[in-house]
Amino acid sequence: MYAVLTKGRLDDGRGRARVSLFRHKHEIESGRTSSVGLELLGFSAKGLDVVPEIHSTALAEKSLNSGEEATAPQGSTPRKQQLSWEEISAKSAKIVSFADLAGHERYLKTTLFGLTATSPDFVLLIVGGNAGLIGMSKEHLSVALALSVPVVCVVTKVDMTPPNILEQTVKQLAKVLRSPGCRKQPVFVKDMGMACELASSFVTSKACPIFLCSNVTGEGLDLLRMFLNVVPPSSGGKYPVDEPLHFSISDVFSVPFVGTVVSGIILSGKVAVGDVVLLGPDSLGQYTTTAIKSIQRKRVNVNNAEAGQSVSFALKRVKRAGVRKGMVLLPKTDVPPSAVRKFEGQVLVLYHSSTLTQRYQAMLHCGSVRQTVQIDAILEKPSIRTGDRATVHFSFVKNPEHIQLGDRFLFREGRTRGLGLVTAIHN
Repeated sequence: MYAVLTKGRLDDGRGRARVSLFRHKHEIESGRTSSVGLELLGFSAKGLDVVPEIHSTALAEKSLNSGEEATAPQGSTPRKQQLSWEEISAKSAKIVSFADLAGHERYLKTTLFGLTATSPDFVLLIVGGNAGLIGMSKEHLSVALALSVPVVCVVTKVDMTPPNILEQTVKQLAKVLRSPGCRKQPVFVKDMGMACELASSFVTSKACPIFLCSNVTGEGLDLLRMFLNVVPPSSGGKYPVDEPLHFSISDVFSVPFVGTVVSGIILSGKVAVGDVVLLGPDSLGQYTTTAIKSIQRKRVNVNNAEAGQSVSFALKRVKRAGVRKGMVLLPKTDVPPSAVRKFEGQVLVLYHSSTLTQRYQAMLHCGSVRQTVQIDAILEKPSIRTGDRATVHFSFVKNPEHIQLGDRFLFREGRTRGLGLVTAIHN
């Protein structure tokens, strides 16, 4: 689905479309996504998706007559059939950024990191029509709901799924969405008018749009594209521009002839090329001074950026080994910021096989921070179990981190899942 939308090429039924999006050799061999992949889908001023002309023509022909295979002209190569991010940005009036996350249980930690670090406006939950809402799909749905991220469901493989099996999948999906844990109203999108209407109202009305699609025949893809073109971002007011700079680092690179490059989301403030900033905290909780050498947004060089944008910075006089995921860039001030070693959180235990007590350890996900924490104390109770709420004191096991009051976090260990909100900082 992800590859068909962004590349404009229908699949052959054997996963050919997604091969171009895999980042590692083992992903191609196993057919499973194991990392966070980023791609763009652009829409022109007329509402058409921005894809290579050769693909848009083939896609239109195959959608009109799914029984005939549309082929590309001879002599074309896969490299020439793709648009760069710079070309997509130049031709588009609206851009939708996709973060492809892993579906297999083995890579759940990567999926949780992607959900918390990329701060998505919406989640597209892909459900196989022939498999139904299996265990990990329910897990991903519960995490999205716990993070209060609006969910849109896409049922795929409708071309190969027997009608009775597809009907079972649809009923199961509707039942789960209506359950007390979800409290969503499933709405099946059947025409363009419904897609446009839901795009502007489904968040406030607590509805969950459901699309029935096929990546082989193209059935239902026009409705999904119309929905993506019309839907507004849900992050209005979430990223204040007038507050001091706060940039969360979600990935680190070492680029030849450029140096250390960090990518992530500007949570607040503005930044420009040449600005002096603080990078940290390191393993000792200290912050170092650096400067912004260059800025890229959507792989295009820009001179400045502001809150809510996903960007990459090239940093001056910083070694790759000195930067890790979860660090932040803050404005340089006379009083340096302090890192957090211990904090207090209001916790809800989603699932645990027995009880959680003092000195229990779990992996915490808070924005781009991913580190093991330990329970130092549980206030008012000796222990907590599934469904309990409590005020808990946590401490980071390895490094101090930069977290703020009001930050939402998840913690996990084996099958254990918990949700929390930072209510106090203990330096």
